[in-house]
Amino acid sequence: MYPNYPYFGPYTYPYAIHPYHGIPYIPQDTRNSNYQPYPFHTADRQQPVQGQASWTEGGAVTQCGIPWSNNRYMTVAVGRNSPYQCGQTLKVTRPSTGKSVLVMVVDQVPEYQANKINLHRRAFETLGASPDVGIINVEITPSPELEEEKWGKYLLEITQTAYPSYNVTEYNTIEKTQVNSNRTKETYEYSLQSPQENIKVRGTVIYDTNTDRVVSFDLKEM
Repeated sequence: MYPNYPYFGPYTYPYAIHPYHGIPYIPQDTRNSNYQPYPFHTADRQQPVQGQASWTEGGAVTQCGIPWSNNRYMTVAVGRNSPYQCGQTLKVTRPSTGKSVLVMVVDQVPEYQANKINLHRRAFETLGASPDVGIINVEITPSPELEEEKWGKYLLEITQTAYPSYNVTEYNTIEKTQVNSNRTKETYEYSLQSPQENIKVRGTVIYDTNTDRVVSFDLKEM
């Protein structure tokens, strides 16, 4: 059986006395950017948001207690007062290139406006941006479906391990079926991107609904 992956639920930061280490890189020529605050309300939590992203190399300590290396460095810091929570998955798209990436919130930054994020350098470069640019315009979309799907996250982690040279850019639920009285089958599709190509991978998991244990799983390129 494939080893169990952790559930990406809320995390507790046990070292509150440590300062934030992921300081964003902001070159001089970006100070006059047309950056406008976005008024957040509860109803906006699951809506796409126009914002901006800087980048960081990360640090050894995070406010979420989640390493920057998690999710193959497809990670991000958000404002402490933003609607995004530790461990949450965000889809970040760069409109100028159309490139997207799924990133996990691993850190929180004080005095950050709600529509500003700080991507790990690898995620920043995945969007087709050179670190020399410093700041790019992005669209931020929470992934509520993924947050609610325990097994979708399970298969996402396996897919990322199986395709180490690719980044997951999209996620879709395909179907959920009851195999029998105590077994359920769930199928998900992931869009993956590498510098050379884009592919789709379909993952299927069958689990025991009584014990919540995996019976089998399968990955297949489409």
